[in-house]
Amino acid sequence: MSRISVFSAPFLLGFDSFEERIDRLARSADGYPPYNIERMPGEDGAELFQISIAVAGFSLTELEVMVEDNQLMVRGRQKDDPGRDYLHRGIAARQFQRSFLLADGMEIKGATLGHGMLVVTLERPRATKIARRIDIRSL
Repeated sequence: MSRISVFSAPFLLGFDSFEERIDRLARSADGYPPYNIERMPGEDGAELFQISIAVAGFSLTELEVMVEDNQLMVRGRQKDDPGRDYLHRGIAARQFQRSFLLADGMEIKGATLGHGMLVVTLERPRATKIARRIDIRSL
């Protein structure tokens, strides 16, 4: 039985890959690490977004922020230190991957790490509306 989706409507041309991306994001969604997303006004009608991810215990070398195919991926990889002898271990060395699907035109402005928070700043520039006439040719 085939699955019916919003993206299979005949007037939505070229959106096939969005459904695949959304499915991929839904499969990878767990609760770790927690994050916030804020929207703020930018300059010249642009919008700024800040994604704050709680990454306490991770160093700069253990974090990676990448953009690939309109998807922002944040990865954290901690290694166990075999030289440490824990009497109690309540904080596990852990790995994570967080993914965010980005709209076309979104730009990553930068990422900072401080006080256990990784903050990724994005900007959506003000879109200019383009209209043009298409000439019709006779065959």
